[in-house]
Amino acid sequence: MMQRETWATRIGFILAAVGSAVGLGNIWRFPFQTAENGGAAFLVVYIIAVLLIGIPAILAEFVIGRRSKQSAIGAFDALGRPRWRWVGAVGVLAGFWTLSYYSVVGGWVVRYAIGSVTGAYLGDPGTYFGAISAGPEAVAFHAVFMLVTIGIVAFGVESGIEMATKLMVPSIILLMLGLAVYAFTLSGSAAGYEYFLSPDFDALVANFESVIPAAVGQALFSLSLGYAVMITYASYIDRDENLGVDGLSIAITNTFVAVLAGLVVFPLLAAQGVDYGSEGPGAIFVTVPTAFADLPNLAARAIGFVFFFVVFIAALSSAISLLEVVTSHLVDSYDVDRKPIAVGLGVIIFVLGIPSAWDTAWLTWFDLVSVNLLLPVGVFGVVVFAGWILSADATDELGRGAPSLRGVAPVWLWSLRTIVLLAVLGTLVLSLGSLTAPPL
Repeated sequence: MMQRETWATRIGFILAAVGSAVGLGNIWRFPFQTAENGGAAFLVVYIIAVLLIGIPAILAEFVIGRRSKQSAIGAFDALGRPRWRWVGAVGVLAGFWTLSYYSVVGGWVVRYAIGSVTGAYLGDPGTYFGAISAGPEAVAFHAVFMLVTIGIVAFGVESGIEMATKLMVPSIILLMLGLAVYAFTLSGSAAGYEYFLSPDFDALVANFESVIPAAVGQALFSLSLGYAVMITYASYIDRDENLGVDGLSIAITNTFVAVLAGLVVFPLLAAQGVDYGSEGPGAIFVTVPTAFADLPNLAARAIGFVFFFVVFIAALSSAISLLEVVTSHLVDSYDVDRKPIAVGLGVIIFVLGIPSAWDTAWLTWFDLVSVNLLLPVGVFGVVVFAGWILSADATDELGRGAPSLRGVAPVWLWSLRTIVLLAVLGTLVLSLGSLTAPPL
């Protein structure tokens, strides 16, 4: 048996988990979800969802992962509950499924980073996006993004994932702060702040059936919950770490970056007079470059490159976590070398993503299935298992290495069994109504 890998440092684990959470979910998906669901009203519901559902759920995944010291599916065997393997299997499937189209979006980001340098999209961003978002070139850049992802995961936990995310996460935050400061200096940006930060609760009440599941789904997506990522990452940490501090740090940082993305995108659009109206998955590839196009040429190229470079780093940090979930399962189960496993899985995921690269209608459908079905089902399973099956063992694990959490652990367990369980179940029921048939 090969020795199982671990994180070299605690900060390495936290940054890797933050990197998984702070990805395209915040910079790509959050702005267009906000635009589609009422601006600041959506932001309020999203933050509430992170606090009431996201933090307790992330701790549940941590408890399962650290107590079992195994990857997603094997964790339930190690805990003596093999009948619950389906929960880990849903997480592995969700990661596999999501990375297939996530990588396509990552390919778009690579194209836009290059296009920023050349100025290719500045003349007509909408036409440019239509030309590069689907077809043979989209497939090719989907392959490029997957190759980079495979390369990092193949090097392992310490030499690959931890080393990469230690560089990526601080870079994302620093560059986003710089862009937010720049957006603040633009004339006319005040309207963007008002849209993003002044909620219209009447609109929220009128549209709660769509806004609430969208916000909860976004919270789960952006925190990488339901993918078994946090189960896998927590399986590599020591028993004496404070899971509460780690979970809170990850949730706060993730939410901070999401809000920061809004403080970049909406003021920038307002300053250039660009409509907030979403273009769906292509929103930041059409509306944001449209705003860049109104800037002086050199400024547009420089700011565009910085913006899409940030998006690329964020996309990559999340992609490696999704591939690691599946890779870790096979490495743990069959005691094999991770390099050929990472390559083989990466190739399969690339093939699964070809329909999304060939036609954006498929990408939209894949995203719908991921966020409205697989994620809430996965989180529901984790919550039930930690709250009702592990129960006392779960509170014991949460308090291990953190005496200050022992008094809080029963409250956490109660919240899992009631608030979180009902919220996730309600979100799943509401989300199922929005599922559609594949675009055959």
